[in-house]
Amino acid sequence: MIDFYRGGVGLVDAKAKVGHEFGTSRWFEIGQDRINAFADATEDWLYIHTDPERAAREAPYGGTIAHGFLTASMLAAMAYDALPRIDGAPRGVNYGFNRLRFVAPVRSGQRVRGRFVLSRLDDSRAGEVELEFAVTVEIENEAKPALVADWITRQYFGTTEGDTP
Repeated sequence: MIDFYRGGVGLVDAKAKVGHEFGTSRWFEIGQDRINAFADATEDWLYIHTDPERAAREAPYGGTIAHGFLTASMLAAMAYDALPRIDGAPRGVNYGFNRLRFVAPVRSGQRVRGRFVLSRLDDSRAGEVELEFAVTVEIENEAKPALVADWITRQYFGTTEGDTP
């Protein structure tokens, strides 16, 4: 695994990875405390996320489940864990999604990880590189993934005061 903050891959090497797996993150536990904190941050307190007793009685999942957007938001941590920064590009941004589908629920207490395949790299604009990843968020010991997405990020070359070298 390459530390995102220390760089790790040249642009030529990154181009050679188009169509191939670029990285897989470690497992992240999605516990009830994390789900509740996300509910508080987003004001989405629907019982299937925040009330284990009621969810066990009334929902088809046997208990609470993570918000789909919580699972999607974990992509940032997964990317930091699994993906190298392009050498010479000290900062990057989430540019959005071309496709995002929530395939299976993540039950409280389950663990998830991100698997990233580099599907496109565009370095035609000066000072930046745009990367598109086919991302699968896997649920430990489950056949179906939590989500699949085509995620676009941009990395920018040069330095800005405060950037990590």
